Amino acid sequence: MKQTAILAFATTALTLSACAVGQTYHRPNLGLPSNFHTAAPASATAAVPLDAWWRGFNDPELIQVVERAQALNLDIEQARARVLQSRAVAKAAGAALAPQADTASSASDQQQSLLSPIGEIGRNLPGYQRGVDVYDVGAAASWEIDLFGGLRRERDAARADARASQAQAAAMRISVAADAADAYLQVRAYQARIAVARRQEAVEQDLVALLQRRSDQGVAAERELRLTRAELEGVRASIPPLVDALEAQLNRLDVLMGAQPGTFRYELAAGAPIPTPPAIEAGAGPTDLLRRRPDVLVAEQRLIAANARIGAAIADYYPKLSIAGALGVESIDAGRIFTGDALQHQVTAGLRWRLFDFGRVDAEVAQARGRDAEALAAYRSSVLHASEDVEDALSDLVQQQARAGALGRQIAELTVARRQAEQAYEGGVISLIEVRDADRELLGASDQLVQANAGAARAAVASFRALGGGWAPPATVASGSHRDSMDKGF
Repeated sequence: MKQTAILAFATTALTLSACAVGQTYHRPNLGLPSNFHTAAPASATAAVPLDAWWRGFNDPELIQVVERAQALNLDIEQARARVLQSRAVAKAAGAALAPQADTASSASDQQQSLLSPIGEIGRNLPGYQRGVDVYDVGAAASWEIDLFGGLRRERDAARADARASQAQAAAMRISVAADAADAYLQVRAYQARIAVARRQEAVEQDLVALLQRRSDQGVAAERELRLTRAELEGVRASIPPLVDALEAQLNRLDVLMGAQPGTFRYELAAGAPIPTPPAIEAGAGPTDLLRRRPDVLVAEQRLIAANARIGAAIADYYPKLSIAGALGVESIDAGRIFTGDALQHQVTAGLRWRLFDFGRVDAEVAQARGRDAEALAAYRSSVLHASEDVEDALSDLVQQQARAGALGRQIAELTVARRQAEQAYEGGVISLIEVRDADRELLGASDQLVQANAGAARAAVASFRALGGGWAPPATVASGSHRDSMDKGF
């Protein structure tokens, strides 16, 4: 009769547990525009898939650097470890919904004190034995029935946290790929600028030698010679900072590739042209960032978790029901331990209800709602900052390319002017100093062009980073159901 009542109690509880307090998450309507304010610049090259954008630069060494960094970077390795931890937490939260069972067995040799109250009485009884062996084998099970969905909300929150951890790992992959490409581009830029500075140094040295000869002949003024020497030393002074910056970027690359600084620098010792960036496809505008930007995905999963924890807090307003049972055998005779006389069992139905807690549940629910509001503001902020990153990167790319175009035209004009100066010098119209000045201007513009080309390539990398390029997002992103391909393994 008692077992029947407990069974009916459990059946009723299971029927009621189909409900879950709290509200189901729905993605907020952010009212995003359909397109970015700044359009991606036109390009003669084809757009590349965002998940492997670095291949669009068509530079084998750049490809090797980025992919080696993604394979060996230690920050990515840490992010992977955090994903495993978060998945374990989510799995544990899901296991809380299922019954828990364990088994135990023991054998003990017990001896009763003859001076204890029981020993004083028992020693005078016929057949009393002071020492006894006890054998015990049993199993116990318990189950907290999720009557109002509190455990399910905690499971949903843990799963959302795990998805956020996965998105953070994706963000790390994006960051490492972009940082490696940026460092590589700076290496090539500094190498090119050092080469320009060396050429400029040679021009200044030739000019100093010329003026020295003319000064020795009494033709050139000493003031001109000293000014030219000062120009030479100024050019020489500009080279060490460039070399220092080059060394720093080479060391940065090695660390990004999980290696001791100096390990791979020999591979980049020979200079190479700055690669031309591919065309950039901005996707479906700001709305596409909700799917591609891992930091936005992280913020949304945090919001989903906060929303679920409101339901978990509200569930404490209602009673919690549990069923526990134990079945086993116990005997002082090892030969009779598995007989019917040794059998013992216990079934318990329990109820726990926080009726009088002086507002603690109210405070917990208010705290959960506050965290949800904070997470919502963080989510909205992450979307705005993501859009800002794209706008800034695209604008920088457009302006750097415009600057490079203007400098290219300036160099074309300076090249013609330098050729004309040489012809005028040969005709005796101008002095060699004016020819060297033309060389100096041409080399100065060449240095500016290197910086502009490097700036455009780096702005392209920043654009790919801002657009969430560098990983393949899941086909669907959790919204109302919280279930997508990121849930695999839970």
